[in-house]
Amino acid sequence: MNLLWRTEALVGAMSGRPVGNMPAGITGISIDTRTLQPGDAFFAIKGDLHDGHDFATAAIKAGAALLIVAEGKLPALGRINAPMIVVPDVLAALESTGIAARARARGKIIAVTGSAGKTTTKEALRRGLSAVGRVHASDKSFNNHWGVPLTLARLPEDCEFAIFEVGMNHPGEIRQLVKFVRPHIALVTLIAAAHLGHFRSMEEIARAKAEIFEGVERGGHALINRDDRQWKLLDRAARDAGIEHVWGFGEHARSTFRLVKCQLGGESSAITVKMAGQELALTIGAPGRHMVQNVLGVLGAAYLAGANVPEVAKALAGLEAEQGRGKRHILRHPAGGEFVLIDESYNANPASMRAALDLLRATPVQASGRRIAVLGDMLELGVHAPKLHASLAQPIVDSTADLVFLGGSEMEALAEALPKDIAVQHLAGHDEIKPMLLDAVRPGDVVMIKSSKSIGFSKLVDAMLRKFPAAAKAVRATEQIN
Repeated sequence: MNLLWRTEALVGAMSGRPVGNMPAGITGISIDTRTLQPGDAFFAIKGDLHDGHDFATAAIKAGAALLIVAEGKLPALGRINAPMIVVPDVLAALESTGIAARARARGKIIAVTGSAGKTTTKEALRRGLSAVGRVHASDKSFNNHWGVPLTLARLPEDCEFAIFEVGMNHPGEIRQLVKFVRPHIALVTLIAAAHLGHFRSMEEIARAKAEIFEGVERGGHALINRDDRQWKLLDRAARDAGIEHVWGFGEHARSTFRLVKCQLGGESSAITVKMAGQELALTIGAPGRHMVQNVLGVLGAAYLAGANVPEVAKALAGLEAEQGRGKRHILRHPAGGEFVLIDESYNANPASMRAALDLLRATPVQASGRRIAVLGDMLELGVHAPKLHASLAQPIVDSTADLVFLGGSEMEALAEALPKDIAVQHLAGHDEIKPMLLDAVRPGDVVMIKSSKSIGFSKLVDAMLRKFPAAAKAVRATEQIN
């Protein structure tokens, strides 16, 4: 049995008080009894909706090796017969455990932030680096005030590479989190109008993202999208933070990791990258120009981390888009034949909307099939929302969408901006769109669904997956090279 933490070290990390017959150690850390594995330590965190202390009994039944609980909650826990570490504050204990895990770590630490592409880049790094060493990476999008400490606390002492996603929607959030992570490499994917409702300008967003440079270890690296309009601001911020090694990736002629050739296909892309005085040709298993840009950052980070870059590049041929972030489903239609569903339902901002519409355009339709765009509101854009929604009109035209479903009040501005020759249905939300979409889809179609997460367009994806079975064999469509 491989122990993640010996109990003595865990108690010391959080300066807790052990109660009961303690185990020798734990094999994992959990804050959710639904995913808890036998041997895990259960941290009873109090969240916005639930208090983990209410699930202490469920954690024990699921096989928790011990519980981390707050001193003030002990009376409410009654006579629970389980080993516990008692602390003043459970979230603070998780943070302390994460800090201790980082202190004992021996591998290269990479932190990723940006307005779009964080999770995709993190997963591409996970896949690529796993080909050359033992990798630890954050689960799903665990990039906030509890997700980052949790990912750190789960960091095995002997892993060779660790990848952390760091998010924010207000100034100051990244500053605190990156002090926990202390990366050797800080990668910024893209600055875009996400959360613009909380900021006065794109420059303010860039400054908030640039907080990641403040935690970079001495002698570490900043890796920035050289094609981003905020490059100069980010470059200056990195140097002001004391980082001597600042690198760029992109098509820009002065990029350290430079794209020199790119063929975009409906299912994958073939690229050539110039780096370290040599050219490297590779295939990216997931399609889209945005994916190419993310992979340039991945290759740069792998190089700076001292990894075997050609082996990392080979592994990226098997890269697949994640659920809600471009994952493709080939589904059977009862009328005969198949159609493609592109699930982009996890989240949305103007930049990621454009990338998804580019992906729709690049995906080939079959026979008499059509391209169908299903778009919901982009949130947290404040007073800029009408203009930014309307700005998607030309990308929709460029996508050659034949049919467009729009859901939500913010999408009214886009509905009014679209040319009259495009078939558009603007409805209140996903409940109203669902019957029309399920009825509209035909064999040969390509359907792309995208919105901000809380708009709930993932329910449209679920409805389509319930109604239309997966193709018996998911055969890749013939690629079209742009």
